[in-house]
Amino acid sequence: MKDVIYLVMPAYNEADNIQSVINQWHAVCERINAEGNAARLVIANDGSKDDTFRIMEQLQPQYPCLLPIDKPNSGHGATVLYLYRYAIEHGADFVFQTDSDGQTLPVEFWQMWEHRHEYDFQIGTRGGRQDGASRVFVTKTLRLVVWLMFHVWVRDSNTPFRLMSVPRLKEVLKYIPDDFFLANVAVSAIAVKRKERIAWYPITFRPRQGGVNSINMQRIFRIGIHALHDFRTI
Repeated sequence: MKDVIYLVMPAYNEADNIQSVINQWHAVCERINAEGNAARLVIANDGSKDDTFRIMEQLQPQYPCLLPIDKPNSGHGATVLYLYRYAIEHGADFVFQTDSDGQTLPVEFWQMWEHRHEYDFQIGTRGGRQDGASRVFVTKTLRLVVWLMFHVWVRDSNTPFRLMSVPRLKEVLKYIPDDFFLANVAVSAIAVKRKERIAWYPITFRPRQGGVNSINMQRIFRIGIHALHDFRTI
């Protein structure tokens, strides 16, 4: 019996990256399909102000596994949750999420795919990150916030590189509001809290491959305040 996987990505102002990212990750879908399983690459344009969605539409005829979706801006977390629920509603057995900025490597996906029936949540951990001190600070801050709110220690709760089995993901999503700001942090924390079958893998995390980083210290502070408020709703 074949496994159905949806590879999902949010995209916001990624016109500089999106063609390269689609090319790299569509090759993953093609290999999965060639092995007798079924894969779709679903990218949700989160109200970009540039040509991200237009580029995706133009590329779709060349990439048959690609499904571009256009939606109003709702932020990274809400878009990730939208994609998870979209994949579930359309019959996925597994969902893999990464971002569309080119920071992760498709070659590192296969270690997770190989063990998809052994673990329900497989999550990357970003050692030796190349994306700046502010992002590292966010990760360390979130680790502390998760400990305070959930009383669990999560290695790298917000990593945008994760393979999840749909039956267990559905259970975790029951606890998370549709507009939750730090969706992947909540998924990781709840999965650890519930003692789900989890595996952690060191992954490469490169600098953003194009475009502009939207994170600055002022926004990091707002993220922290927002996170404390959001976690109280779970």
